[in-house]
Amino acid sequence: MRDVQNSHDRRKIPIQKVGIKDLQYPITVMDRRNKSQATTALVNMYVDLPHRFRGTHMSRFIEVLNRHHGMISVREIDSILETMLSAFACETAHLEIRFPYFIERRAPVTGSAALMSYQCGFLASLRRRGGRSHLDLILEARVPVSMVCPCSKEISVRGAHNQRSIITMRVRCQELVWLEELIEIAEQAASAPVYSLLKRADEKKVTEDAYDHPRFAEDAVRTVAARLRADRRILWYQVESENFESIHNHNAYAMVEGHAQRKKGRSSSRRRRGDISRQ
Repeated sequence: MRDVQNSHDRRKIPIQKVGIKDLQYPITVMDRRNKSQATTALVNMYVDLPHRFRGTHMSRFIEVLNRHHGMISVREIDSILETMLSAFACETAHLEIRFPYFIERRAPVTGSAALMSYQCGFLASLRRRGGRSHLDLILEARVPVSMVCPCSKEISVRGAHNQRSIITMRVRCQELVWLEELIEIAEQAASAPVYSLLKRADEKKVTEDAYDHPRFAEDAVRTVAARLRADRRILWYQVESENFESIHNHNAYAMVEGHAQRKKGRSSSRRRRGDISRQ
């Protein structure tokens, strides 16, 4: 049959990303407590398309995943990207894997245990030019937290308005950083953590703790950024905080991005290539 995708395109416009989005697929991720955790991810896969080709072969993305079935973890991301480069004869391959990550959390007073879900992900790209490859890997964690508005607390006679918020962290690292570590950093920067299961005594504790630790969105991103910037394992970070306001018809948002503090004279790009092998 005729290969329409490989037919010549005369418009001479290259495409930076072409591929598939939101494919559900089982994966295994590292778990600090249980060594590994099985979950289901939403997978995005893209490659670049030279200007001379009309389209790409979408079925090849699924073939690549099936070839690595049972081995889709952060340790295998570079291998999957290498397979994509070979399968598509392209220069750049992208793999985005986002998944729910579960941690057992205990309520602060009663100790009632329940699983808490956090949306996490790995965002990776591999570029090959002139016989050399460059791997870029970003670790992502979205952490629900509780925030109490410092301004509202200051001006109100009774109480203060609070909201559930999401702190999103993305980091490039040169050594293993556990998802649990990022989650703990975000929760400590907020007014209070969020739990799946709370009894009355727990609700009282969490509510009062949050009231005693009011935070703006700006406070949260600065606190998280300061922790990440001081961590020698981290090369780059981006932190977002979005408050789903309870008394306003809009959300409050803040973002900060930067590089970790380190000694001069060391090549971050060289160390970044080793990220995967250590995780």
